[in-house]
Amino acid sequence: MAVLRTPRLLLREMTPDDLDDLAGLLGDASVMRYYPRPKTRPETLDWIELNQRRYRRDGHGLWIMHLRDGGAFAGDCGLTIQRVDGVDEIEVGYHVAPGLQRGGLATEAAIACRDHARDALGVRRLIAIIHPDNVASQRVAQKAGLTLEKRTRDYGSGAQDVLVLSMRL
Repeated sequence: MAVLRTPRLLLREMTPDDLDDLAGLLGDASVMRYYPRPKTRPETLDWIELNQRRYRRDGHGLWIMHLRDGGAFAGDCGLTIQRVDGVDEIEVGYHVAPGLQRGGLATEAAIACRDHARDALGVRRLIAIIHPDNVASQRVAQKAGLTLEKRTRDYGSGAQDVLVLSMRL
């Protein structure tokens, strides 16, 4: 069931059984402060179903993160296709449970996803789409090797300006 393992994390596909943990994460105002708003429980179920479709269609998506030591829910991290400035790109994205933030888990997971994208999926370019004020997320992307490429509003919903960090793999 594991998709990726790191020294401290196990990443696996989402299932409806993850609804409680994910609803707590994606419904948390502090976790979602750089998004238009936190997700409701039904929106979180839609999130799970979207990622399950991504697994079938793309072979990847956002995965649940668990601590290997004890199995506690740690967040989600993974690879998704995002349309930016008219081009489909592979993005690494992550959300870490509030009690586990600032411990390097997002960086550890993002590096594992970066390596998986390159080694298993043959991806040659990776991006991260980040709100300009989300300095912590920018640091994670930078530690994974991505650098600032541009600012755009031409992505997904296009509701706000974002930074695009990128790297060649």
